[in-house]
Amino acid sequence: MSGLARDAAAFKTALHRQDYTSWHSQPPGLQPPQPAAPAGDAESSKKKKRPKSNVVYSQPADTGTGTNVNTQLVYLVNHLKSNGNPMRLQDLAIITNTPVDTDKVLLEKFRAHDRVIHDPKTDLYSYRHDFNVRNKAALLTEIQRQTRKGGGLSVRTLKESWKEAPQAIEELEKEGEVYVTRTLKDGQMRMVFWNEVKPTEEQGGMPVEKEFHDLWHGLEVPNDVDLLKALANEGLQATASAAPVLKGAAKKKGKKSAPRQRQVRITNTHLKGTIDLSRDYVAPGAAPK
Repeated sequence: MSGLARDAAAFKTALHRQDYTSWHSQPPGLQPPQPAAPAGDAESSKKKKRPKSNVVYSQPADTGTGTNVNTQLVYLVNHLKSNGNPMRLQDLAIITNTPVDTDKVLLEKFRAHDRVIHDPKTDLYSYRHDFNVRNKAALLTEIQRQTRKGGGLSVRTLKESWKEAPQAIEELEKEGEVYVTRTLKDGQMRMVFWNEVKPTEEQGGMPVEKEFHDLWHGLEVPNDVDLLKALANEGLQATASAAPVLKGAAKKKGKKSAPRQRQVRITNTHLKGTIDLSRDYVAPGAAPK
């Protein structure tokens, strides 16, 4: 028994000396299982969402001034119009991205345009507006000239010629120099006319008092039925519209005349007596049918 006890003690000593740092003796700990994703989420993750685009494919994309000479000419004239001030040719070429300073064909068309003004002294280009107006006095002179011809001026056209034209027109209206027509919807200025009658007590032209404005707008026009009754009570009649004149005289109804016999001109009279034209032609030597 003593030998068996010694072997058991030696075995225990060998166990204590064993190295447990290897991966066989110390396996990694188990990770907790993750919950499975739903089937719907898995399918949506597979399908990538397309980013939303604001591009309208039905409209052509703005590709700039392009390469066509006429298209570049339109860009040049429009920029000169919107700028309002004289510009150098090199500045126009840089801002509009057009070769107007190097392309001879484009430069010739640009100078020959009826809306382009070239000053050879300063070598500057400006836009030719409908009216050369730069101050309130010149604006009033232009309105007077146009009113004497029998018409007014469009406020929009004047604003294109001079950006401060609407403010000057409002000042002239307060001074009684012009009349301004406005839109019913938003009251924007539409047309301007020269006021020939100055607002004075002797000559007239003074604004009507508010009392008369209220009386005038307070009147109500009766409807058609009440208007006819009011006329009948006063012994009056409504004016009737004139009967429309029929085009063409009316035909008189009566007995139908017999149709006229039209004379028919007889041709081939020179063959009368030699050939019977009432019969079919039969070639000589052929048997008649």
